[in-house]
Amino acid sequence: MKQRLRPCFLILWMLPMCFYSSDSKAQTIEDPNIISYVVNLKKQTLKFFHKNDLGTNFGNFQSLRETLEASNQKLRFAMNGGMYLNDGTPQGLYIENGEILKDLDTTKEAYGNFYLQPNGIFYFTKYDEGVVCKTSEFELTPDILYATQSGPMLVINSKIHSAFVKGSKNLHIRNGVGILPNGHLLFAMSKDLINLYDFVEYFQKHGCNNALYLDGYVSRMFLPEKNWEQLDGQFGVIIAEIEQ
Repeated sequence: MKQRLRPCFLILWMLPMCFYSSDSKAQTIEDPNIISYVVNLKKQTLKFFHKNDLGTNFGNFQSLRETLEASNQKLRFAMNGGMYLNDGTPQGLYIENGEILKDLDTTKEAYGNFYLQPNGIFYFTKYDEGVVCKTSEFELTPDILYATQSGPMLVINSKIHSAFVKGSKNLHIRNGVGILPNGHLLFAMSKDLINLYDFVEYFQKHGCNNALYLDGYVSRMFLPEKNWEQLDGQFGVIIAEIEQ
């Protein structure tokens, strides 16, 4: 009897380790309406893109892919970043390769999802540390490589934003980013219309203490390894993993 139980014990003991693997293909909870991607900053190259060398907005993933391929780089994953203004300028803080290209927006009373408090910042440092935090808690330091501001926060200290209502009829495509318990980044986008509460639950189920809403109906993702290649759209900031 003991010999039969022992292998089962080993399998159960290994499950948590497999769930958040250090590989980019770490397992995530299956959801037919969510496509997601995990990034390990210590092993993968993630960057933010806004304008090309001519000073023109990349705008979409196709434009970025063509530019990368011209310099023998490959686009492995891409998602639209934080919200933007009509001219494609990032709305709120934007840091690219250590340079502040747009200042922090601390306005608290204004219209739109961006200003639904608390809003937040997604950034990562030269030490491969990814962070999602409330705008009010953000501290600008020299080690920040990339940052984008958006709103609202989805998960705050493991709790769903209090403004979101279960069963809401406010349905849109959604995308966002959260930090997994092991420090890896979880990018997710709904494949179909979804309310914010249901979308947020995806991050909460993965143990994200904090997660940030990036955008709504304009959201797109490029992820060839899952046969998901949306190359159209018009964005401000693009978050992308590249292979050099």
